Amino acid sequence: MKKCFVLAAIFCVMTIGAASGRAQMPTEHPAVVRLDPALDQIISPNATLELVKSGFGFTEGLTWVQHGTTGYLLFSDIPADVINKMTPDGKVSVYLNHSGYDGPWNGYEALRVGHRMNNGKNPKDPLFREFMMIGSDGLTLDPQGRLLICTYAARSLERMDRDGKLVVVADRYDDKRFNGTNDVVVKRDGAIYFTDTWSRQLGDKDPSTELHHEGIYMLKNGKVTWVIKDIPTPNGLAFSPDQKYLYANGGTANYIRRYDVQPDDTLTNGRLLIDMSADKAPGHTDGMKVDSKGNIYSSGTGGLWIISPEGKHLGTIRVPELFANLVFGGADHKTLYIGGRTSIYKIRVKIPGNHY
Repeated sequence: MKKCFVLAAIFCVMTIGAASGRAQMPTEHPAVVRLDPALDQIISPNATLELVKSGFGFTEGLTWVQHGTTGYLLFSDIPADVINKMTPDGKVSVYLNHSGYDGPWNGYEALRVGHRMNNGKNPKDPLFREFMMIGSDGLTLDPQGRLLICTYAARSLERMDRDGKLVVVADRYDDKRFNGTNDVVVKRDGAIYFTDTWSRQLGDKDPSTELHHEGIYMLKNGKVTWVIKDIPTPNGLAFSPDQKYLYANGGTANYIRRYDVQPDDTLTNGRLLIDMSADKAPGHTDGMKVDSKGNIYSSGTGGLWIISPEGKHLGTIRVPELFANLVFGGADHKTLYIGGRTSIYKIRVKIPGNHY
């Protein structure tokens, strides 16, 4: 196990012990905004968004683990530097401590590792908080059910084996260290695709930067290949149900691109699927998931966008706070969990999510 870091442990205890509850969102503003009649086949117009648990720093990497008729949610709390486990009844425990950066903690390094983030509140609000993003980010399961971890500030992709041992599966491209592994998806044949983004405050100008670009990589048979170069600030990834397409979004650029996945797992024919930049509401593209009919669920401006396979915006799920990630869970994969900056929410949908 990684060495204990007292400050992160204290933060973790504080966040898990903070306010929680299970309540529906206020009904005067419906959670579902319908833009196209096709949305009615995906989610009920009367569906309610339920607050499951609050008190986190910045949630990311939501991943559902199914065991028989039950299961649990895993998610990163980046500033707390932990991966949490949440059962369907909302009980939270630490699944992995020190899931991201774990030293050295000399004064110079401690000041530059990670980047500064806030809890989304107005700076004049007494509850406004800022913190450093030092923990893990994206999570997913490989075909063997092992957890893959984008360590982000630790600049690597790790795998947790069945015995709990952590193994670094990739930390370099062209013999240069990654900047900050962000999101990850796995094809059924075992090919792993992940994004690498700036994780340090100075980004490209940081003295420790070795790769002077952000990018999307594929790990296959132990070899790392830079597969997507046309998104300057990549972030979220998702496969179509048949895995013939890989979707990738542009982070703060607010668009989603689609790529053809070839039999050898290389990517070709990248093209724009949808552009959200005209919508000036708060929020941006980040986490994405796809249901079994190919509809794309993506964080975006004004909430969670539901998009047809053809790239049409069908509707939006309003979320009370900015959020970064989501996942389909429950035994029927029809419970959509949404990770707000400080809270976990859920809402029921009609079409099961895509699980591999």
